[in-house]
Amino acid sequence: MNNSYTLKARSAIRSLAFGIALVTGLLTASQSHAITLSGWTGTGSFGTSGANGVVGLSPWGDPAYGWISTVGGPSNTGMGFGSETNGAEILSPFFSASSGDLLKFYFNFVTSDGAGYADYAWARLVDTSMTTVALLFTARTTPGGDTVPGFGMPTPGATLTPPSTPIIPGGPAWSPLGGSSGACYSTGCGYTGWIEATYAIVGSGTYALEFGVVNWADTAYDTGMAFDGATIAGTVIGAPEPTSLILLGVGLLGMGLIRRRLS
Repeated sequence: MNNSYTLKARSAIRSLAFGIALVTGLLTASQSHAITLSGWTGTGSFGTSGANGVVGLSPWGDPAYGWISTVGGPSNTGMGFGSETNGAEILSPFFSASSGDLLKFYFNFVTSDGAGYADYAWARLVDTSMTTVALLFTARTTPGGDTVPGFGMPTPGATLTPPSTPIIPGGPAWSPLGGSSGACYSTGCGYTGWIEATYAIVGSGTYALEFGVVNWADTAYDTGMAFDGATIAGTVIGAPEPTSLILLGVGLLGMGLIRRRLS
């Protein structure tokens, strides 16, 4: 057998194996659980964290989660119910979705406030003009009853699991609350634990996912929310499309084969 032919054949097989491994790795990365908030934009306090205080990791299995907090946040935030003071909002990258695609995520509402200071949080689906397509969930500080859905607020459109949640009481120790971590003003402070939200997209289009949280009636005793596992049709929001990754992998493989032929 021609030794030159054998070497070329082996080289081609190695290149093909490398290409397959590359595409597989890229596809795996597109489904990665790791949250970085790359491409997300926000106002006020937001970031990522590992398990911290009363907020452990989410059921999604991510080694970290995203969060927003009212600490030091600007005014003119919130949904305009009348007594909002300051807060934070964060917006995902825009994504394409088809009718029937499932939007899923987890959230955990954490508040050091209570009594009549009804701090609240929300998530909504918006279109490219930032018009609300669907209010997905609400959470609100209350001295009695369920914290989720939020009292006195519009009915959320997402299916929540569990569908309603009282607060787990006590001053919540959680670093995104800053100086309010571990504090509690009267009845109603605490955290909800992780809640799953699922929403079926009604019409095909381009959308973004917004999370927000605000202080109510004052700026003391801060409130926040953790979130994780935001996916559309099973793909992490903000991750490259699988088709694009395949084309990238094939292109890189082709370039490698061309270089081998020229060498």
